[in-house]
This record gives sequence, C-alpha cells and structure tokens, in this order.
Amino acid sequence: MSSATTPLSTPTAEGHLEEFRVELTGYCYRMLGSLFDAEDAVQETLLRAWRGWSGFDGRSSTRTWLYRIATNVCLDLLRGHRRRALPTDFGDPSPPVAPSLGEAEAGWVGPAADAAVLPTADPAELAVLRDSVRLAFVAALQHLPARQRAVLILRDVLSWHADEVAGLLETSVPAVNSALQRARATLAERPGATPGPALDEEHRDLLDRYVRVFERYDIDALVGLLREDAVHSMPPYRMWLSGAADIGRWMASWPASGCQGSRLVPVSANGGPALAQYRPDEAGGRRAFSIQLVDVADGRITRLTHFLEPALFARFGLPDRIA
Repeated sequence: MSSATTPLSTPTAEGHLEEFRVELTGYCYRMLGSLFDAEDAVQETLLRAWRGWSGFDGRSSTRTWLYRIATNVCLDLLRGHRRRALPTDFGDPSPPVAPSLGEAEAGWVGPAADAAVLPTADPAELAVLRDSVRLAFVAALQHLPARQRAVLILRDVLSWHADEVAGLLETSVPAVNSALQRARATLAERPGATPGPALDEEHRDLLDRYVRVFERYDIDALVGLLREDAVHSMPPYRMWLSGAADIGRWMASWPASGCQGSRLVPVSANGGPALAQYRPDEAGGRRAFSIQLVDVADGRITRLTHFLEPALFARFGLPDRIA
C-alpha cells in the first residue's frame, strides 16, 4: 500500500481520520505485538501531532509526518522493554497437569480484532494486510530489533519506497536496504512467519465441527480433530502443550474441565476466523473468558491459542456476559 497511492494521504480530511486511525493502529500493533499498547501508541501519536502541528513545515505529507511520530512513539515504548513472545517460545512443552499452569505473567503477544487493525483496501492489498497481522507473523516480528521491524513493516507490508523509509527514519537508503535484508533473513528462520494456505471450505467445516464438539465438551471428538503434533497454549500462562493426547488429557482435567458448558461466538482476529469463549459462571449465565485462535492445515487443527483476557472482548464489540 504505497504512500503515493493510498487514499489516506490526507488523513486529516473529513471521513478519513477514522480509517487512518485503523491503519496506524495496525502498524503499531505489528510493531508492539499488543492491541492495548497499539491503541495507546496511536493516542500518544495524535496527541503529539496536535501539540506539534504549528511546527509542521509541510516538507513531507501529513501521513508521512504522522508515521514518523508513530514510529518514534513505538521505539520509545520498546526501549528497555522485554520483547513480547508466545508460550511456545520458551523451553519444552509442559505436562498436562494443573501445577504446570503456574502464575500468570505479563508481556505476551496478543490477538487483534480485524476491525481494529485492517483498514478498507482493495482485495489484493487486503490479502497482504491480513497475512501481516497473522499471530505467527506478528510474534515473529518481535524477534527483530525495533528499527529492523519498522523497516520491514514499512517496506514489505505498507509498500513504502526505500527513500521514503529513509526519510522517515532519518537514515540512508543503503542503511534501509541493509536492515530490510537482515530482517527478511531472520524471519525466514522463524516457523510460521511465511503465509499459510487460504482458509477453504474444508477448513471452515473443520472449524464448525470444532465449535460443536467444544460446546458439547466431547473430548474424544475434539482430540479427533487435532493433528497428532498439535500445540495448545494459554497466555498469560507460560505453560504449553504438545500432542493431541496431552491436549485431550488437559481438557478433561481440572481446571480446564471448567470450560464444560461454554458457548463460542465467531469473531475475526489476526486476519482470520477466531472464537470468543463464554465460560459458565457460578453467579449465573456465562462470562467472557478467552479469545481462541485456531490454526488448521491439511484437514486438521494444528494449533489452539487461548488468550485468557476478558478485557479483549470489548475490542471485539462483545459484551462481558451472556445469558
């Protein structure tokens, strides 16, 4: 999505600001790995822009100027912070028993509602943008140094020219090209960083079956949908499981068995289908519990990532309780 051709080249024009906010949130999300941090970064960007508007000399487009501010905000936020990751980035899989759960930790890569990070675009552009917010890709980006991350996103996702990126980062074109080559080489070594196959009807049917067996809490049927080497994780806990058999043992035991009687609501997250889980509440009804991302390949589920963060539900336009 070149800065020369985007319809958002004048984001302050009436009717364009909200669309530009979504675009900028998507950029900050890829940089930071957290929708909450991305929203804060965009808010800070617009605040700095408002304060500095009198000093804007017009030598670049308003859009480029705002991206420069957003990049600096992200770099400030990343400075001195531990990189975000997924549980599978840490050590070996855990035994499927309650003590493996441990304590909740902060600093994980989180999911993003499509509506929050994907602006309106033509189908070709949208396909690239969807791939660039896939959870595996965003997680892989967190392994890059911050400036390499910015270069790769601006060049390979947003299709900025090397001289535009050099101007934004106040560096040279050779330095931009070198950073891009190093970033691409690092990502090539990360599993899942390259786009997966498009979701076809067979995979959609698989997701429908997953919803039915999960809501019945039929563990045997659920295990039958998993590939033998499937992976299961639950941020904000470091614990992760490998293998259909261990996933089944975990799901059948406490505390996971407390999910029996849940309802799953389809949503769109990270460029694909996801599920919002409402878990039974002792006080009655069901309460927001997790956002589930389900990866599929070759007719089987390969990865289940349950984000146990009820605060995410508001970002998906969902209530925190259902009857």
